[in-house]
Amino acid sequence: MSAPVPIGHVTIGGGAPLALIAGPCVIESREHAVKMGRAIAAVAARLKLPYIYKASFDKANRTSRNSYRGPGLEAGLEILRAVKEETGAPLLTDIHEPSQAVEAACCCDVLQIPAFLCRQTDLLEAAARTSAAVNIKKGQFLSPWDMKHAVEKVRAAGNGRAFLTERGTTFGYNNLVVDMRSLQVMREYAPVVFDLTHSMQLPGGAGEKTGGMREFGETLARAAAGAGIDGLFLEVHDNPAAALSDSATQWPLDRLEPLLEQVLAIHNVHAHSR
Repeated sequence: MSAPVPIGHVTIGGGAPLALIAGPCVIESREHAVKMGRAIAAVAARLKLPYIYKASFDKANRTSRNSYRGPGLEAGLEILRAVKEETGAPLLTDIHEPSQAVEAACCCDVLQIPAFLCRQTDLLEAAARTSAAVNIKKGQFLSPWDMKHAVEKVRAAGNGRAFLTERGTTFGYNNLVVDMRSLQVMREYAPVVFDLTHSMQLPGGAGEKTGGMREFGETLARAAAGAGIDGLFLEVHDNPAAALSDSATQWPLDRLEPLLEQVLAIHNVHAHSR
């Protein structure tokens, strides 16, 4: 088992309790971001789940140029600070350019490297040189053992707090499949989080936007918990149909607690069997 990654009062890996990373896909407004933070934090508290809030200030890899991207770096970080003040939860956001790393790390506890950019050395090193932990999404085009090199880039830059997130592998056009073996493989290199939201996606499968198959959410989450994970990542929205990004795969807020109860039950059996 890889070494634990401390993030404020949350620890990922090393036998620590299962961590929850959750929030809306993109910041839609200050009011909505804070509302979601409060609601998810309350669910996490009831289930005694260590919680990290996530949201993006910019979605730079949308399918269409006409899709909503977010409020941008400066306005987005201001909103994230408000969520942190309201909930006390550590923050995670993604960056797309090395120039964003320092400013984002002044606010956020985890910098996330998007899957499409997980091989970008300059981006990984810029994130690593900040005070933040680094979450590296596994590229849809990479094998799990390739992710060892991404972790090594972060550690070589002086940051020992890297972890990996599985989000599925390209399986033909507009489809993803999750190889549950990858969770075990990548745990040899760093703690591993399972990204339920993006594992349900059909990239570009809805014409000008990404589609998805939310009906397989419980199945995938249970399978990942059984395979062994250190954290669960999912995007949550109070009205997914009206969400400004990933509307097909954001998890409904009113279904969050029942899903997490299933995952926790399986995770606890797996943890006690080790």
